[in-house]
This record gives sequence, structure tokens and C-alpha cells, in this order.
Amino acid sequence: MTLIHHQQQLDFIAYIQRLLVEGDFSATYKFALLHALADVCVEQPLVYENSELNVSLDLLAEKLIVLYWHHAAPFSSEHTGEMALLKQNSGGQSKVISVLYECQQNNIRSLRALKQSAYWPSVFKAAMKTLTDGPLWRLQILAKQEECFLYPHIKGQSNITLKPGIASCFRRFYDLVVYLAKNSWLQKIQNIKHNQSLIGPQSQLHDFLFGLDRNALGKAKPVLEELQRGLCFYCQKPLNGNTEVDHFIPFARYANDLGHNFVAAHRVCNNNKRDFLAAQKHREHWEDQNLVQFKATIESELSAYFHCDVDKSRAVSNWAYQVANSNGAKLWLAKDSFELATSQPLQYSQPLGLVAEKPAKYE
Repeated sequence: MTLIHHQQQLDFIAYIQRLLVEGDFSATYKFALLHALADVCVEQPLVYENSELNVSLDLLAEKLIVLYWHHAAPFSSEHTGEMALLKQNSGGQSKVISVLYECQQNNIRSLRALKQSAYWPSVFKAAMKTLTDGPLWRLQILAKQEECFLYPHIKGQSNITLKPGIASCFRRFYDLVVYLAKNSWLQKIQNIKHNQSLIGPQSQLHDFLFGLDRNALGKAKPVLEELQRGLCFYCQKPLNGNTEVDHFIPFARYANDLGHNFVAAHRVCNNNKRDFLAAQKHREHWEDQNLVQFKATIESELSAYFHCDVDKSRAVSNWAYQVANSNGAKLWLAKDSFELATSQPLQYSQPLGLVAEKPAKYE
């Protein structure tokens, strides 16, 4: 790593810290945009480490919809016993929340169903208007002054361009950026007066806003059990009904449900692996099973409940293991057994989705 690039990483961290302290956050949209930018950077390949990255406004608008989808469900207050929508700003209800709530009230139960419904154009229009009216051009205003460290403010285009090296910094510090964005988002919602009577002194607010959809995970269990022939993904012993759905790239590392990222595992294996990345042999097994042999089966069976995109799953995996290699992290091998992530050169230029498929082992 060059000294210049090392300095840029330090400058990036300092800028994110300043952004969260010196920015004007009258609503939660800027936190959502920061989260969305981080997600896009790990989901898309870079040509090389110091490259620019063009990000379409359409993609960012869609990301906002994904991030706010769970927030548009009524919050069940343990404090008052009532159910109501939480506000995302100190004024009226967010337009994005309002239109998503209307969709959910009209029996739209998933983002896939929403995208295929007649409601999608109006929802997308609301998200795009929210994005371009506010956070896109206000995220980089610090202490009332415009400081465009991440991307230039060039209005009237269909995309923004992350400056050289910025996408690489988002990838390198994804965990930190998302953690800071989510916690600042959480604090903002807690500080809005309208929400305080609902939330009360003790609340599961974080899980409500950013947690797992365990009902949807239940849909994945029988599919995974069948394609794994009733064996635990990790120890290869019979599951015998003791099955949990594991996020192969841990949810704590990348908090988006991708259909190809799931495996069926024993409860003991899953709990022991926790938030660790799995060892390289498990990664190779996952790629062969989920991204090659059974990629079509997973998409066919789970796309009604989860976003299924092999290229995106592979890109997220490449990012996670690149960071682990850079950090010298420990990879989970088996119960209480770990191996050191080996340093490997970063492959920025290999296109995604061009891995030759292996012949299926099973009919």
C-alpha cells in the first residue's frame, strides 16, 4: 500500500467522523444514503484499487427503498401497547415511509412483490425525489460549508462519481461506516419527540429497524436441507431436524439478505461460527454449491422472499475475504478451531459472473 493511499484512508475515516458530528441531520435520509453508498461499493467490482466508481441515481433510489422497507411497518410499543409508524424526521411523516406503508397495507409483502406491482412507479418516484431533493446534495455539507470529499456535486446527471480511491475506502471500512450510520440513525429516531412515547425507556428498536426477517428465513430452511441432502453444510453430519439457516457471509458483516448467501447448519455449528468468516475450504464449498451447482434452484425457490443475484453474492464474498486477508483475521474452521486468513493479491479487474460452471454432481 502506498503512503498516499494510506493517508487517504486516514482522511476518509476523519471525514466520516466529521460528517456525523458536523452535518445537519434533520431527518434520517443522510444516514440511509451513507449506508447505501457503502453497500454499493461492496456489491460492485472495482477495476483497480484507486479507481473512480460511477453510481447511478436509480440504484441509490432503489437502495433507499430497500433500507426503509422494514421501517414502514408499524412499531409495536412494549411501553404503551399501541402500534404506530415511527417518524424519520422532526416534521411530517417521510414520503417514502408513507408510500411504503400504503403498499404494505395493500398486501404487498416483499420487495420483490412491490417491484412487480402497480405501486412500484410511484414508490420509486418518491424515493428518487427524496434522494435528489435532499441527502444527495446535503450529505457533504459540514458546519454549513460544502466539502465534497466523497463525490463532486454535479447536478442534472443520472449518476454520481465517487472520487478515486473512495470506493476502496468504503470497502476497507464498510463495517465501521455501516455501524456508525445505523447507530446515528437509531439515535435520530430515538430523539424525535413523536417517537419517544412509543419507544419508551427499553425497546428492541435496533432489531425492529435493522434486524433479521426470521419468518422469511424459515422459507429457506427446507430448500437448503434438500439441496444439502440433509447434511450440515459445515460438519457434513446429518441435520436430523436440528437445522438453522446461517448467513455464510455473516449478517453482522453485511446486513442484507441475499438468497445465495444462505446455508443450512447445525445449531451448534451456527452458534460457534457466529460472526466469523468461514475458512477457505468452506468458502470453496459454498461457491460450488450455491453459486454454481444450485444457483438456479436457489433463485427459483427463494427469489420470492430474497434478492437473488449470483454476481452480487460473489462480489460481497470477494470483498469480505479481501478485508479479512488485509487484516490478518481468523477464519472459522470447525467448533473452536480457526485458521489465519492468508494474504492474497487483490483481484480488482476480474469481471464478475464469468466463472465457468462446473458439471452438476447431482441430478
